Amino acid sequence: MKAHENKVLDDFIEYPQHEMLSRSETFFENIKRRHSIRSFSNRAVPQAIIENCIKAAGRAPSGANHQPWHFVAISSPYVKRQVREQAEAHEQRFYEGSAGQQWLDALKPLGTDAQKPYLETAPWLIAIFSQKKGGVEAGQKQQNYYIHESVGIATGILITALHNAGLATLTHTPKPMNFLSKICQRPDDERPYMLIIAGYPDKDATIPLHASKKKSLGEIASFL
Repeated sequence: MKAHENKVLDDFIEYPQHEMLSRSETFFENIKRRHSIRSFSNRAVPQAIIENCIKAAGRAPSGANHQPWHFVAISSPYVKRQVREQAEAHEQRFYEGSAGQQWLDALKPLGTDAQKPYLETAPWLIAIFSQKKGGVEAGQKQQNYYIHESVGIATGILITALHNAGLATLTHTPKPMNFLSKICQRPDDERPYMLIIAGYPDKDATIPLHASKKKSLGEIASFL
């Protein structure tokens, strides 16, 4: 098939509208149970589950279909320890004032601090990298487009896939994140985008009341 030719859309499924409504309601009820937690169990999660979730994320739309992302799934206790040590060192400076008081005040209701034990406790860390150069074929070094948007969409799908599989998650963005490139042995033309913690909630896991406050449909959407 030549690049300019089109593939027949043969896997789209059209549902009756009543079923569409039911499926949308069911999905909403399911995603309502997705919470960011900071207390993870050390129970093992099979790698095959993580692989399937990453494959789902890899189906995200992207600029020119270049798929400008790379996922590093970390289960090694040694590597997780390195991540925690580096992240906590940066977070310590962050909470000691480098973030600025306004940012720290915004975080206060969540009760976060520089200690990140879940980076070792959780069975999986998934480091997400954005790629400046790439292409539709692996190994290409063309200019990538809409990188931030593309990787953001893929990250959202990954979080949703992990939740759908029955895992709890947490997004973590230590500032700066350059240490992840070295630990994960990624090339210079990639940039750390986000770190996803994934696993089972600890039996005593909680969520801050502040995090349960979600804006209504009328506050987040307009229909013209």
